[in-house]
Amino acid sequence: MYVLIIATLVLIVNWLIEFYRHQRNVNAIPVRIHVNGTRGKSSVTRLIAAGLRAGGLKTIGKTTGTLPRVLLPDGKESSIIRLMGANIIEQKYIFRYAASQKPDAIVIECMAVNPAYQWITERKFVRSTIGVITNARPDHLDLMGSTVQSVTMCLSNTIPSHGVCYTAEEEQYKIMQNVAKHRHCEIHKIRPVDVTDEEMARFPYIEHKENVQLSLSVCQRAGVNREVALKGMQTSTPDPGALKKYFVNDNGKQIVFYNVFAANDPSSTEFIYKLVTDKLDHEVCKMVVLNSRADRYFRSQQLVDICHNINYDYLLLTGEIPEKVYQYALSQNLPKEKVLAIGEIPPVELFKKILSLTGKESHIIGIGNIAGKNKYGAHIVKYFKDKSNGII
Repeated sequence: MYVLIIATLVLIVNWLIEFYRHQRNVNAIPVRIHVNGTRGKSSVTRLIAAGLRAGGLKTIGKTTGTLPRVLLPDGKESSIIRLMGANIIEQKYIFRYAASQKPDAIVIECMAVNPAYQWITERKFVRSTIGVITNARPDHLDLMGSTVQSVTMCLSNTIPSHGVCYTAEEEQYKIMQNVAKHRHCEIHKIRPVDVTDEEMARFPYIEHKENVQLSLSVCQRAGVNREVALKGMQTSTPDPGALKKYFVNDNGKQIVFYNVFAANDPSSTEFIYKLVTDKLDHEVCKMVVLNSRADRYFRSQQLVDICHNINYDYLLLTGEIPEKVYQYALSQNLPKEKVLAIGEIPPVELFKKILSLTGKESHIIGIGNIAGKNKYGAHIVKYFKDKSNGII
């Protein structure tokens, strides 16, 4: 009994010491920006970090998107190696490293989905001075509730107390505004009113005006001039899951592949799909490559459902559970002749299959999960990238 009591006391003292050390690390960084939201978190984190760096602020960033990264003050990146999977305790170690570099600012992407963990991450780990919520859309409904309103309430867990918050969300803004008022937080709704098409064209990848406008507003709050911040953003390294397109010419056919894997909630996926296909001629072949994960079957179902609202010629099912998703697609009355269960065949074989189905020109939109047990989505993207660059 005495040994148990002593061991418990030692653990409590150790936890208190760790908590004190972490709070000291947090307080050592004047500007702390916590980025949450359904879509665009990684992109906005990178944009803000790039804008602050361009403005002369020593900035460290951390993303949890397609591949977790630490964004260093010189613009370089360092990979995060996870031996036991993602855990919010990771944020403590990021702050420990960041504090040792004595930065002016840290921009950190929220890595929690569970509402309680989101609250803990903000209140105990980050304690942001500036909160960011990119948007609120129906995603992770198994953890956040069945409605977009419940998702919004979950995301609002990272609205800082006695701080400032920026969001590009319009439809659910009222909910965030009420939460912010309760927490004595100044909140701003940012809409893309002055970012021009010419400015967007200078990005080396497909970025959204909402993300840029939101990031510029945060940078201006931190004291960085708009033009300076925008230039830094336009020359920054995008997230590996950023929306890019690759052109491949093979056997007299042109194939354009779009990496839309990062937008894996149904609303964002449908929006981006229509964005890149609505202006195409009717004779252009349009294919969807839906990559599935065994632990994300519900998400695959959601993405199958949007096929009722989009114009496509073929739906190719890749990944871990193609047959299961295939059966669901047929149960939802998708045309059997348009749906093909492919699985995780070598990317070169997938390309040959696409080539056999397409006409003179084809646009391929990759959606779903880029990761998974075998990271098959990432292998698809790499194949098309290498093919477009003439490496293979």
